[in-house]
Amino acid sequence: MALSSMTGFARGEGASGDTRWTWELKSVNGRGLEPRFRLPPGLDFIEQDLRKALAERFSRGSFTIFLSLKGAAVEGGLVVNRAALQSAIALIHEIRGVIACDAPRAEGILAIRGVAEVQSSLDDEDERAALASALTQSFAETAEMLARSRRKEGEALERLIGDLVGEIERLSGQARAAALAAAVATRDRFAAQLADLLSGSFSEERLAQEAAALAVKADVREEIDRLVAHIEAARALIAKGGAMGRQLDFLTQELNREANTLCSKAQDMALKRIGLDLKTAVDRMREQVQNVE
Repeated sequence: MALSSMTGFARGEGASGDTRWTWELKSVNGRGLEPRFRLPPGLDFIEQDLRKALAERFSRGSFTIFLSLKGAAVEGGLVVNRAALQSAIALIHEIRGVIACDAPRAEGILAIRGVAEVQSSLDDEDERAALASALTQSFAETAEMLARSRRKEGEALERLIGDLVGEIERLSGQARAAALAAAVATRDRFAAQLADLLSGSFSEERLAQEAAALAVKADVREEIDRLVAHIEAARALIAKGGAMGRQLDFLTQELNREANTLCSKAQDMALKRIGLDLKTAVDRMREQVQNVE
């Protein structure tokens, strides 16, 4: 299973009877599964099913979900409320029996509140259920399109992160070689300093302490070994695929910690420069890992 990015976009269209719709799904980086729905009035009741369909396909990402509806479901049509019409006519007859006045025109009666109403398919329970089912199915299909978009983006991410892991591995090898060379140079320098010290008054115990402190401070073998272990773990995660953005992010933090320690312990400028290059490569890797689901 390849890596999947958290960045993607999908657009899906559908129709049911006289009603047409368009789904637009956009996702970007997120700490968890964070959907934000923008649904037309009267359709909030389908949000729970939409959340379920989203959770079946994604584990992380910030989603913006927009639904545009056209047709009978939202535009509807005018219908006469028979009960209100009869009540209005009875009231008109009553008034004309008391006051001499002309009979009202039809448009005047229709203008009375409640006589003419806008009716949409959402007002009918069966049509509402049918539309909800069609919209949910269409949403699931659009979510699949988004998943494919994120996987395609993930393929490019996988190649880029793989190249950065390779660069970190190469720099770690250079650091090991530089550390060995620095150890030889440090030993020779210390031997020369020791010869100078022995010519004066300097206790053997103090010499042993200075030598031990210098050796501990300059030894970066453990940091390099841990770098190599983290590199192997990152490669195993990438090969496994799926949603492992959090694990990769944790590994980049560990890689960065080892690179920082290597830089602080390095007594040789060549090794320090390699350590700085390592930090740069790890930072670049972490930027890309932030996009991984």
